[in-house]
Amino acid sequence: MTQATSNPAPATATPCDLLVIGGGPGGSTIAALAAAQGRSVVLVEKDRHPRFHIGESLLPANVRLFEELGVREQIERIGMPKWGVEFVSQQHRHRSFFRFGDAWDKSAPMSWQVRRSEFDEILFSNAAARGATTHQGCRVETVDFDADGADVEALDDSGAPRRWRARYVVDASGRDTLLAHQFADKRRHPRHASAAIFGHYTGARRLEGERLEGNISLFWFAHGWFWFIPLADGTTSIGATCTPGYLKSRNKPLVDFFVDTIAQAPALAERLRGASLIGDRVWATGNYAYVTQRAAGERWLRLGDAYAFIDPVFSSGVYLAMANAFAGADLVAATLDRPREAAAARRRYIAHVRRGPRVFSWFIYRMTNPAMREMFMMPRNVLRAQEAVLSVLAGDIYGGSPIGPSVLFFKFAYYVGAIRRARASWNVWRARRRNLAESGPIEGENVQGST
Repeated sequence: MTQATSNPAPATATPCDLLVIGGGPGGSTIAALAAAQGRSVVLVEKDRHPRFHIGESLLPANVRLFEELGVREQIERIGMPKWGVEFVSQQHRHRSFFRFGDAWDKSAPMSWQVRRSEFDEILFSNAAARGATTHQGCRVETVDFDADGADVEALDDSGAPRRWRARYVVDASGRDTLLAHQFADKRRHPRHASAAIFGHYTGARRLEGERLEGNISLFWFAHGWFWFIPLADGTTSIGATCTPGYLKSRNKPLVDFFVDTIAQAPALAERLRGASLIGDRVWATGNYAYVTQRAAGERWLRLGDAYAFIDPVFSSGVYLAMANAFAGADLVAATLDRPREAAAARRRYIAHVRRGPRVFSWFIYRMTNPAMREMFMMPRNVLRAQEAVLSVLAGDIYGGSPIGPSVLFFKFAYYVGAIRRARASWNVWRARRRNLAESGPIEGENVQGST
C-alpha cells in the first residue's frame, strides 16, 4: 500500500488520537476543534509559519466559524473589511456592485481580505493554544493504515525521522494531496481546467468609500477573469485565472507576459496606472483543477484542497476547507467514541464535502458564458433570485437559508438567456471543451516564480 522510507525511524512511535497532515486553514481548524474535545492531537506542517500562500479573500460565512474558534478579533485586526463584490465587463459601460448585506441572510454582511501568511499563522497558533501538539518544518512521507489506525512516518527539515501511531488521520495537505498520491485516486477535473498568473502591487487605485475600498473586484477579459483584492497594508493582490492553453502560449519572461495580460483588461490597467509590482515578482501555476475519488475512509478523511480544487472565482477555498473541518471533527468524534455510528457519520461527511464544490461549480463552469456575464452585470431580484445568488457568493450553502427555489429560478433564467444567445453560448461551450482536451496534466503546489 505504501513504500517504506529509506531513513531510519525511531524505535517507538508516539501515540495520538488524531494526526493532522497540513497546517493550513482546514488542518488547523480541525486540530483546534479535536484538541478542545480533549483528544491528543498532532498537527504536522511541512513549512514554517509565516509562509506565502495565495487565496486572500474570505467569505461572510467564515465569520461564524472564526467566532466559534475564538479568533474573530485576531482576524479583524489583520483584515481589510470586505462588504461586497464589483464586476467589470468590457461589454458594458457600467460596473455592477453586489453587497453581502443584501443577501437572503442579512446577519452576515461582511468579511475580510487577509494576508494568508498572517491568517494561517493565527489559525495554526490557535490549534496549539487549544492543546494540539504542533510540528513545523516536518513533512509526512507515508501513512500505513490498519484496522485500528495508522503508522505515520515523517522527516523534519533537519532530516531527522519522526513517527506517530494515530487512531485517526486527517489529510489537510492542500494541493500536495498526500493520500491521493498514496492511493492513486487523484484525477484531472472532468469539467473544468484553469491556470493562474498573479502578483502583488502597491499603489493600485481602489474603490472609494469606507465600505467599498476593501471590496474584491472581478474583471472579465478574453481568456478568463482577473481578481483585484485589496489588503490592509496597502498591497493589492492581482491575478488572472485563464485557460491553461493561454498560459502555455507565453513566449517572453513571466513578468512581461503578466503585464501584457493586464493590458487586455483596460479597466484593470487603469486602476494599476502608476502602481508598482512588488519585487518584480510574478507567480504562475498551470492546470490546477482536480478531484479525488473518496472524501473519507474508515480511519481517515480529506478536507479542503486535499479533496478537490476548483476555480477560485468565488473565493470559496478557505471557507470550504474550514466548513469541512467542522464537519470532519464530528466524524472523528463518532469514529473514536461511538464506533457503531461511524458509518452513518462518514456518509454525512462525504455528502457535506461534495456539496460545496458542486454548488459553486455550476456557476464556475458558466462564468465566461455571455448569458452569465449579462446576469451579473444586469441583476434582477425576481423571485428573490439576486438575494439567493448573493447568499451562495457569501457561502450560505449548507441549509442556513431557504434559497433553493430562487437559485433554481436563477438557473432557469440563465438557460433562457443562453438559448437567446445560442451562437455565442455554443462558441463558449466549444472553446471550453477544447480547453479541457488541451489542458494537459494537473499540477501540484509547485508555484513557479520569475523576475
